[in-house]
Amino acid sequence: MNSETRVVHPIEQESFRRLRARLDTSHLPPLTRAVVERVIHSSADLEYADDLVMQERDLVAAHAALHAGAPVVVDVEMVAAGITRRETVCRLRDARSGPGLTRSAHAVRLAYEEVGPGALWVIGCAPTALEELLTLDASPALVIGLPVGFVGAAESKAALRASGLPAVSNVSEKGGSAVAAAALNALLYHPVTSEETS
Repeated sequence: MNSETRVVHPIEQESFRRLRARLDTSHLPPLTRAVVERVIHSSADLEYADDLVMQERDLVAAHAALHAGAPVVVDVEMVAAGITRRETVCRLRDARSGPGLTRSAHAVRLAYEEVGPGALWVIGCAPTALEELLTLDASPALVIGLPVGFVGAAESKAALRASGLPAVSNVSEKGGSAVAAAALNALLYHPVTSEETS
């Protein structure tokens, strides 16, 4: 969508140089490598290299959908704030909790009513948002499911992997808004190939 060339700051260049000096990512497929490196760059946590779970084929399809204009839905404004080159949908301010329903889960329902199938979902805060998404027939282009916490986070991400949906997740309890936004940014920043535009 945004065709302007991204200018990489020298600090970011040096950060990636140091990251690659400490961790060999050269064996990873291109988009997987981009996601792994950007998540580690955003967190300074090398353990994500072994913690993240994704399939290159899912990332390729999601990359094409993203650059063709598919909507991006986020669970919280902190994730939206980290995605600087794309408008996002976040309905948390409009959501209300109720019996058996958290605000985050209600926000997912409201967002799905707005965007319909084919969106990219970026969940970095609330496990209940991810759990709610899995109950919908959302047919997502990709679910970046990286909620954080000691209650429900690892379990919701395991459920995401079990669902068979195209996804980026991680096994442990860690995650958060910064790493979720970073995973999406990796796809945004990765160049579009001639095959995708033809």
